[in-house]
Amino acid sequence: MNGPLEDLLVVDLTRALAGPHAAMMLGDLGARVIKVENPGSGDDTRGWGPPFVQPEGHPEPSTRESTYFLSANRNKESITLDLKDEGDKAVLTELIRRADVLLENFRPGTLGRLGFGTEVLAELNPRLVMLSISGFGHDGPEGARAGYDQIAQGEAGLMSLTGSGPDDPQRVGVPIGDLLAGMYGAYGVLAALLERARTGRGQVVRTSLLAAIVGVHAFQGTAWTVAGTVGHAQGNHHPSIAPYGLFACADGSVQLSCGSESLWQRLCAEFGLDPEAPGMATNAERVGHRDDVISLLERAFADIPAADLLARLAAAGIPAGKVRTLDEVYSWDQTRSQGLLVDVDHATLGPLHLPGPPLRFFAAGADGETETTGRDHVAPPVLGADSAAIRAEFAPPPPGGDEGPGA
Repeated sequence: MNGPLEDLLVVDLTRALAGPHAAMMLGDLGARVIKVENPGSGDDTRGWGPPFVQPEGHPEPSTRESTYFLSANRNKESITLDLKDEGDKAVLTELIRRADVLLENFRPGTLGRLGFGTEVLAELNPRLVMLSISGFGHDGPEGARAGYDQIAQGEAGLMSLTGSGPDDPQRVGVPIGDLLAGMYGAYGVLAALLERARTGRGQVVRTSLLAAIVGVHAFQGTAWTVAGTVGHAQGNHHPSIAPYGLFACADGSVQLSCGSESLWQRLCAEFGLDPEAPGMATNAERVGHRDDVISLLERAFADIPAADLLARLAAAGIPAGKVRTLDEVYSWDQTRSQGLLVDVDHATLGPLHLPGPPLRFFAAGADGETETTGRDHVAPPVLGADSAAIRAEFAPPPPGGDEGPGA
């Protein structure tokens, strides 16, 4: 693949979602990513389902692929290695010698027990950038805890902010702690690579599900740390802006946001409401009377179908939208226009549509912009698809050969 990272070699020892997502982000940017999996079973997510998909006419269990695995492993090669086998450890050692980046999300201390602690890695390859993702951090009183997304969502406070009310904690509908940890991890890797360009040495980048979720507390975090206010779940309405949320109408609901006083005044003008009514004149007043604001608007919208309401809101310049199902999202022209659906050819399943990477790149010049985003993507690999080729390429050197670290 072409891309800003096309000269980099990434060794991906991760499984499940946080680490694989980070590695996929690097692969999307052009890095060569070699995924190391356990023989026989592979990445845990190969067994997470349903849904599973299988090649037409081949119903045997060995041919099925998990759509969960497919979501986090595009643009990678796969090799199976038993890290308790000395021969396979020698192959991994050679991969590490030549790698630019190593990713792992074992429980803290596991990689060291396998013979690849940070001191060993630094000796094998002083230029190596290592990303290590854990559940709750690599040290501290609870650093040894295993990390699973929903547990971390609860422990890191996110579930207390999500749901219909304080007594209805809900997890986010995707494994957001895993995904955020992967994104923060990839971001840290890029920063470490930039520093390596100046110093010539790699370093260890560490993050966790806990850190990633706390890292996106945003205004809810400072509400507590600065103002001493503990946020709580309150459904589909913003805790600090009103009106901002989901509102019922004649045949469903629409979302709208009045993030400024001018938008509130436009909204009121469009629907014949008094923007200066008691409790309505400022955002702070409206937040304090949120239930009244919701009731006022839902009465105004009660006889208006959603499509007509969205058209009126758009004409008035009010940010608004509907709640789409995923099939609607992926069939939406806007989604497709942004490269968010990519076509790949899978080794056994054939042509597939996959969610695409969220970044686009452009070269700006006197004549305007030219898109340089890489459009060719590789399907997630079947287990061990590249084992033979990788073993041949990264065979350990013979005794007495050059064992110095790669670039």
